[in-house]
Amino acid sequence: MKNLIDKLEQNSILTKDEFVTLIKNHDEETDCYAALKARKIADDIYGKDIYIRGLIEFTNYCKNGCYYCGINCKNKDAERYRLTDEEIFLCCDRGYELGYRTFVLQGGEDPFYTDDKIVAIVNSIKKKYPDCAVTLSIGEKEYDSYKKFFDAGADRYLLRHETADEEHYRKLHPENLSLEHRKKCLYQLKEIGYQVGCGFMVGSPFQSAENLADDFLFIHELKPHMVGIGPFIPHEKTIFAKEKAGTLKETLFFLSLLRIMEKRVLLPATTALATIDSTGREKGILAGANVVMPNLSPVAVRKKYKLYDGKVCTGEDAAECRGCLERRIESVGYHVVVSRGDYKA
Repeated sequence: MKNLIDKLEQNSILTKDEFVTLIKNHDEETDCYAALKARKIADDIYGKDIYIRGLIEFTNYCKNGCYYCGINCKNKDAERYRLTDEEIFLCCDRGYELGYRTFVLQGGEDPFYTDDKIVAIVNSIKKKYPDCAVTLSIGEKEYDSYKKFFDAGADRYLLRHETADEEHYRKLHPENLSLEHRKKCLYQLKEIGYQVGCGFMVGSPFQSAENLADDFLFIHELKPHMVGIGPFIPHEKTIFAKEKAGTLKETLFFLSLLRIMEKRVLLPATTALATIDSTGREKGILAGANVVMPNLSPVAVRKKYKLYDGKVCTGEDAAECRGCLERRIESVGYHVVVSRGDYKA
C-alpha cells in the first residue's frame, strides 16, 4: 500500500485497479503514512495557513428530488425559507467584520432566483467588497447563466459531481437529472474561467470501491481548483434514512489521497466531517485539508438548511463560529488567515 501511495505522489495518478486496491486494503498504518505525506505536501505549498469561507445558505427551496438530500422537493416536512437580499448583505457585512474574504452563496436549485436576481446579488457584494471572492453553489445551470454570473463578478463555483459512475448516479438521483449534464457543467465552468470545485460523498448508498476509483480518475481528468468531499449522512425524511453513514476513517484517507494526487487543490474539512466526529475538522486538516467553511447564515434559519441529520453549529452566531474554529485550528498547529485564499497555480 505504501508503494502505491509513493507512486501516486510521484505520478499524480494511479490506474483504476491500483486505486481499487488502495481503497479496499488500506489500514491504520497506511492511513497514517498517507496523512503525513499529504500534510507535508500541503505545508510545502500553503504553509500553516487555513483559509476560511463564510457560508451563506440563502435558500432551501429546491426543484430536484435527489434521494439523499434533506431539502429535496419531495420532502413536504422541510420548513422552507429564502433570505432577502438585505439579509444576505447583512451576513456579508458581519462576515467582513470577522475577517472573511470569501463569501459562499449556497442554496438549492430554486427557480425563484432568476439569472438577473443572482447577477444583482453578486454585483452588490463585489461592489461593496471588491477585495473579497464570491463563490456560488447553486447547482446545474446552462452556459449562458454561468457566464452572466462570472461577468457579474463571481469568482468560484462549487458543484459536487457526487459520483462519476453512471450506474451509481442513477441509484441516487431521479430520472430527470443526468451525470452527463453535471459533468458538462463542470467543464463549462472551467472554460468560462471560474475556480471550480467538484466532489463526492463518501459511503453513499450502493457505493463500491470501483465507484470511488472512478471519482479519483474523474477528478484527475477535470483538474478542479477545489474538491469537497464529506461522509454521507442519512436524513430521516429520505428513502435512505436507514442507510449507514460514511465513516471518518474512509473520509480522512480519501482527503489524503486527494492532496497527494492534486497537490495544489483547495481542500475543505467539511461540516459533515465535524458532524460525525467532534474533532472532525481538526482531523481533516491533519489529513491534508486547508479550508474550512463556517456558517454566516442567520441562526434562525440554520436548522432549516438540513441536508442531513445532526448538522453541527446550527445554534452559534457568526462570531462564536469564527472564534471556535480559530481555537480548534490553532490546537493542531495551524492558523486562520484573513485572505481570499485563492488556488496557487
